[in-house]
Order: sequence, then structure tokens, then C-alpha cells
Amino acid sequence: MLLPLLCAVALLSATAVPAAGARPGSPDAAGQGGAVVRTDHGLVRGVSHGSYTTFGGIPYAAPPTGPLRWRAPVPAAAWQGVRDATRPAQRCVQMPAPGAGAVTGSEDCLYLNVTVPATKPAGKKRPVLVWMHGGAFLGGSGSDYSAERLAVRGDTVVVTVNYRLGIFGYFGHSQLGAAPPFGLADQQAALRWVRANAARFGGDPGSVTLFGESAGALSICAHLTSPTAAGLFQRAVLQSGSCLTSFPRGALGPGTPAYEPFASLADVQTAGAQAARQLGCTQGGGDEVLACLRRQSTDRLATARLMQSFNRPAFGNGLLPMAPDQALASGRFHRVPAVLGTNHDEMRMFVGLSLAAFPIRTESDYRTRLAEAFGPAAPAVEARYPAADHPSPALAWAAVLTDRSFTCTTLAAGRAIAAHAPGLPLYGYEFNDPDAPVLAGLPANRDFPYGAAHGFEMPFLFPSFPTERPLTDSQRALSDRMVGYWTNFARTGNPNTPDAPLWPTLRPSSPQMPSVQSLVPGPGGIRPVDAYSAHACSFWDRLPQ
Repeated sequence: MLLPLLCAVALLSATAVPAAGARPGSPDAAGQGGAVVRTDHGLVRGVSHGSYTTFGGIPYAAPPTGPLRWRAPVPAAAWQGVRDATRPAQRCVQMPAPGAGAVTGSEDCLYLNVTVPATKPAGKKRPVLVWMHGGAFLGGSGSDYSAERLAVRGDTVVVTVNYRLGIFGYFGHSQLGAAPPFGLADQQAALRWVRANAARFGGDPGSVTLFGESAGALSICAHLTSPTAAGLFQRAVLQSGSCLTSFPRGALGPGTPAYEPFASLADVQTAGAQAARQLGCTQGGGDEVLACLRRQSTDRLATARLMQSFNRPAFGNGLLPMAPDQALASGRFHRVPAVLGTNHDEMRMFVGLSLAAFPIRTESDYRTRLAEAFGPAAPAVEARYPAADHPSPALAWAAVLTDRSFTCTTLAAGRAIAAHAPGLPLYGYEFNDPDAPVLAGLPANRDFPYGAAHGFEMPFLFPSFPTERPLTDSQRALSDRMVGYWTNFARTGNPNTPDAPLWPTLRPSSPQMPSVQSLVPGPGGIRPVDAYSAHACSFWDRLPQ
């Protein structure tokens, strides 16, 4: 069950959405009159969309193909003339869908996209937002996220990034030594490109905010604890993912193992040795084994089983010397202002994807799932979350997992940060629109409303993100507020603006204080709430993990 579910999660983040640079009009024709910017590697021509301009498919590193497969990114080659940047490049090789034929994406994929307001900045350079997409480290692409609202309404420069996925991004082998997680190394290479080129697009290289959702947020957690990321960003927004995120056994379906987002180098190298045997690359010395692996075709490597065997970045290397949760607990993280947020019904997305295969119809079904996940503690969990207190046993199960795996771990991450950096600006939010548009591709189920599930805040920040219906007027108003909060945080390290409801700082040392900003459409919907109590975090803090 784990393989199909991971495929579905990855595909929800990898839906082919026309990127901003490839949408209205003819990109080729528009590009002839588009803005030209000189980067540190050469000239690029973007495409104008009236109030904003996009530059797509700009290389930030050389193609990681042939001998560069499973190596840290190296600089891209310079070019002569004007490079066409009117459309995004191919996405990185994706986790294949069940029953799919040809592989989607390319190994030649280390490109980024830039969106800027059409007007010149008034005085100061604009703050820069760098987006790391989600998709379980198996799917997604920077070009899936159209950033014009963040750029125009927030007066920012927005950069979206492709990075290597699955076996191409997180493979390890003893013959590679303590190589970094290649996908995370790609992201840091993109941040170095931003530092070198932001000013050329009107951005401030000293005011970079790294933001991302799900696997993107987990990536940011890694960079917060990575010594090689020092100085590459000045602020961080982590959406639905933290350094303490984890799932108990059975969360993704009966029989699925517990999930920790990062793996030891030894575990990844063991998986790499198994993959080498599966691929027939075992003869000769170390150089011959790696040469054999690098000769394998993209299609042979991009199988569902091999891809999902390598979707956890390794620690125990120069980029991640220690597990990020341990680094956070010991105070080994960069002191930058941060926003930590979750959605009210995070796990309804994961549970909803699995119900067709593993329905939870009765209290007995619910009790069985609790027993697998929590063992001897299952009766205590059931007493705190009785099925009768929820519309259905399936929704009770989703509530248990949301609180245990997302909300309470995120608040605990905030406490860990504050313990070592008590004066650091920290803000928390909970997206809680019960009628948020359902993301395209999720199975419909009248008896299982998704509410504010994982990823459902995306359309409020990125207008092209595919949903089953557009935002309503009140949801559009909430979207405006969220864009304002996000971009003002990027500008100042504080999300508050004079015309918006006050967003208080997170008070992790006093968990009973209502310090998390609830984001709900309608009058009074944006206000501080006590998420710690609402999600039973005192219970989870006491429960043995």
C-alpha cells in the first residue's frame, strides 16, 4: 500500500500546471519583446504579462547527467547571446504513477524560475522569496507554482526551484562516501545563484526568505540545521512540516512502517547496496560499481520501488552532520526569524487517499489502527479521541494523526527553537478553512470531508494551483491577507501590517497562550487561537513516543 500512496502524494504535488511563463499568449512571440536581464552566466529574455514578468528555465547548475549523476551540483556553463527564458524547463524525474508507461521528467532539470513585478522597485531592492516545492521528495516542480500574486501584491521577487528527486536526489552507496543529499545540495546551489543574481532582477540578496510546504518545509528544516547553508537565507517559512515531523507505524496504511523524514547515512548506503545488486552492478571494485550504476538508463532507475527507496535525505555528511531533530534540540541551527504553520486537518488528505484500499468504517476498524500505531498506549489514545466524538471513525483517525504528527510536533519545534534563541522572532499559524477548495486529483467521498487538509492552503498563495473550484470572494479576501502576511514577513521579519489583524509572536514557553494565528475566511476568522489545547498537545507531550 505504501507505494501507491506515495505515488498519489507525489502526483498531487506534481500535477502538470501551466507555469506563469508559459500561459497567456504565445511565449515565443511575447519573448521577442520581453525584458532582458544579464545574469552572472549570460543574458536571459523573459516574457511580460502586464503587471509582472517571468523568466523560466534558468540553469543554476550543470545537468547532473552521465558522470555528474550522484555528484554535488557544479556550476552551469556560461552561454553566448540571449537565452530564451520564456518557459520553464522540464521537471526532474518523478515518481511514476501506478500503471504509467514512460518516465515523466528529465535528469537535466536543475533550473529555476523568477517572477518580478513589471514596475521598477521604488528605492530599495525588493525582498526575495525562494520556494521549495513539496511532493514527498518524489514529485513536484518549481514551475507548478505561479507566483504573480506574491510578486505583484507583495512587491517581491519570487524564485521557484527544481531539485533532484527520489533515487536521483537521495541515493547513497559506500563508494560515494559521505556524499551530501543531492537534492538538498541542489537547493543550496540555487540559493547561491540567488545570492549572485537577485540584484540583477531588482531583488535584495541580503533579504532572502526560504519558504516551502511539506517536503519543501522539511528541506528548510534541513537548511536551518546545515552548516553549509550559513548566510544563504535570512528568514524561513515552514508550511506543514518541521524538524520534528514524523508518522507512527501504520499511519499511511496497515503494515506501513513508521516514518522519519531523514535517514542515517548508513541506512541509505545499505539501501544503495541493495539497489546495486538489483541492477546487477556488483562486479569489480568501487569505481566499476559506480560506473555501472551511472550507465543505467533513466527508465531503469525511475521505477516506483527504486524511487521510493530513496526519498529520505541522509544525515552524517558535511551538509547534514546530524539528524535535524537532534540538531534543533542541541541548538545547532541558524538564528533566523521563522514562521511555523500547519493546517487544521492535515492528515485527512493522507487518510482520504487510503480509504478505498483500507476503509475505516467501524469503531473496531479504528481500534485496530490505533493498536498498530500506538501499541500499549492505544487505549489512552482512544480515551482521548473516542470515535463517538467525531462524525466517523475515519475522521477520528485523521484527527489523531493530525495532532500527533503535525500540529503538536510543529509547536514542539517552536519550543526547541525558543529554548536556545529566546529573543528570535517566531510566528505560528493554523490554516483552518473548513470549505477550502479540494485539490484536483483527490478522490471524492461525501462521508469524508477534507476540510483544511494537507496542501489546501496552496491555492491561497499560488493562484494556478489546481483545485476542483475557484476561491469564493471571502476566500479571495483571506488569500489577500495571507499574501500580505507572507510578503511582509519576507520584507521585515514580521508578518504584521497596519491594515491586517494582529498576528502575535509564538509563545512556545507558555503553550496555553493563544498565540497561533488562525487563518479562516469571513469576519473574525483571522485571530489568535490556542492550538496547543485544541489539538491535545499536552496529551501527546506526555505520551511515550
